[in-house]
Amino acid sequence: MSTSDNLRGHFLIAMPGLNDPNFDHTVTYLLEHNSGGAFGLIVNRPIDLDMGDILSQLNIASFNPEFNARPVMVGGPVQPERGFVLHRTDADESAQWANTARFDDGISITTSPDILAALAEGSGPADMLFILGYAGWDAGQLEHELSENAWLSVAATPEILFDVPLQDRWDASTRLLGIDPMAISPDAGHA
Repeated sequence: MSTSDNLRGHFLIAMPGLNDPNFDHTVTYLLEHNSGGAFGLIVNRPIDLDMGDILSQLNIASFNPEFNARPVMVGGPVQPERGFVLHRTDADESAQWANTARFDDGISITTSPDILAALAEGSGPADMLFILGYAGWDAGQLEHELSENAWLSVAATPEILFDVPLQDRWDASTRLLGIDPMAISPDAGHA
């Protein structure tokens, strides 16, 4: 795989014909894509938990009802008990979380609970998603699925990740390609 084929920092948009209930109508943000495989987080599928539930399970006190009501996302079928905080890279570099990976597009992912404690106290990144589980592909698997028209890909934008309502992210991501989402057929075709 050449570097021009690297889809890190892209959205994978599930095509309507993708025959996997784990990815039906999803938008997945790719955090890693190389010759060894790919790793990403679904960013438009809330589950029946909110941040208050997560903080309570971790014995973290929060007195911010607005933050407590924020939805929790399912990031994919792999390790559904593992939590990720996807957030904008903090402009204030003094905010150091114990386990954060920063990406070139101004997005970071943190997996340590210290960020949750900060968020519960009202500090930490304002733009964030809490995600349980992830999506992963073995070497060559994603490339094969792309060749089978299971996914569309487009460069991700922080606006879709953090500003667009969850239920509108699939349509908004598709529109980044200049495609009307209503025009997408559930049947994939090959020329």
